[in-house]
Amino acid sequence: MSDVQPAPCLFEPLEARLAVLDALPRALWLGGMTHAAGRLEPRLLALQAWRGALSQGVNPLDDFSPGPASDADWPAHALRAPLKTSFDHLQLARYCQAHADLADLVLQSLLFHLDLVVDYRDRGADEAAAARMAVEAFRSDWAERCGEIDELVAAFGELGDLLKNTHWDTLRGLLRSREWQDVVRIRKLVERLPELARVIRSLGRAQPVEPEPADSQQVQCVMSPALVLQADAHMQRVPEMPGETRGVHRSDRLARMLPAEAMLLGHPRLRLVWHARRAERALLCYEDDDRLRERHYHSTPVPRPQPRPAPAPRLAMGPMLVCVDTSGSMEGGAEAVAKAVVLEAVRTAHAQHRPCHVFAFGGEGEVVEMSLALDTDGVSQLARFLGQGFHGGTDICGPIERALARLEAEDWRLADLLIASDGEFGATPAVAARLQQVRREQGLRVQGVLIGDRETIGLLELSDAIFWVREWRRFGQPGETGRHGAAGGSPVHSSRLTADYFPGALRTPDNLARTLSPEAAAAAVRAGRRRDEAS
Repeated sequence: MSDVQPAPCLFEPLEARLAVLDALPRALWLGGMTHAAGRLEPRLLALQAWRGALSQGVNPLDDFSPGPASDADWPAHALRAPLKTSFDHLQLARYCQAHADLADLVLQSLLFHLDLVVDYRDRGADEAAAARMAVEAFRSDWAERCGEIDELVAAFGELGDLLKNTHWDTLRGLLRSREWQDVVRIRKLVERLPELARVIRSLGRAQPVEPEPADSQQVQCVMSPALVLQADAHMQRVPEMPGETRGVHRSDRLARMLPAEAMLLGHPRLRLVWHARRAERALLCYEDDDRLRERHYHSTPVPRPQPRPAPAPRLAMGPMLVCVDTSGSMEGGAEAVAKAVVLEAVRTAHAQHRPCHVFAFGGEGEVVEMSLALDTDGVSQLARFLGQGFHGGTDICGPIERALARLEAEDWRLADLLIASDGEFGATPAVAARLQQVRREQGLRVQGVLIGDRETIGLLELSDAIFWVREWRRFGQPGETGRHGAAGGSPVHSSRLTADYFPGALRTPDNLARTLSPEAAAAAVRAGRRRDEAS
């Protein structure tokens, strides 16, 4: 049976022009095919090349040099020089490196703005002015976006999938909100508390990334590099050394002279010719030489087996459980430090790829749980939390019970607990006993962050260690006062403490009017008058 080639598809020649679309994301299909400038195939190929260069952190126009223009060029030759300047000024290649989604967004924006060149020309601008207007609009748009990206990087470090095109509009709205300004302010506060950041990064017990192998303590051979001396044999030719006769040549060696030359010595006149030829080294002589074998030694890298213990599996940090006091006594600077604890916990969890769960607690029954991930929803939830005010009473039992319940899940068994508060609380004996039992049986570690003026029994009996933020007042906003009028939002209502508990100790007008002089008091005592009797 003869091989029969299948008939080509009817539209195969037409579809071949669009084969490059298979290498492009669907987000670039519409703009790439309907763009007003250039021809279709070169434009799609250019988009593929630009996308690859941006994803590698390279400016696609780095190799641009002024030269003859072609109708196949995309973008147009007149646009390339100003676009190269804009890309270099904004450092777009650096932002797009390893972020293909952001590179796609840059190319979509570029297609949109360059497509408006035709509209600018229809409005009366010449070709050069229209091109300049399109490039300036693109540059202005991305100057703003790059500033927003810098804000996100400063707040959260690595951004993950935050820059996906599907989330960009939501993200831009968030960055213009009042809540985001609180995030920026609190991030600057964290930079002033490096010790607090180190405490949070140490949370979570180490756990193996993969099961430990059974032979992890056995000795294994590991190939390590080494240098050895290796000999190379080399044959060196030594001329004029007796050995092998190779032919005849001219020389002045009498021992190897041909007999025909020796016959000249017997002639009275030709002997002078012989002496002349010998002086000129022109006598015909046998040519012979020998070979000398030499050895050269040089260093050569070779693998060498070396026994050593098998390495243990790589360890990673476990999850984090964070209980943050949101009671009314945390107003002012204490509130800002508590928010900084939450923000740094989210940053650390995202950077180290581990879970983080936050319990914001106030009075009895007031517990809000948040699993904060660094995506668009997580950032919005975090911004709302950091922007809201703290109020209510203080009940530590509710969040402790919820945290202990979460520790029973397999994914959270290696978590550590952090409690950030002013310490003005007390756990019931039953809750404190249960917490101590979990600490003994599961190895739970409880880290306290005390945001107040003094250590309290409530925080001391719950925590393994306490990080004390003594200068919390200076982290409040200027002019901010606490719930009871204390500057900086003191968790202790110091301005009303004496008035509430020792009202007679204040020198108020009423107290001064009712105060007797020592002489008047002594006279009244001698007279036996009582306090309630008229003077």
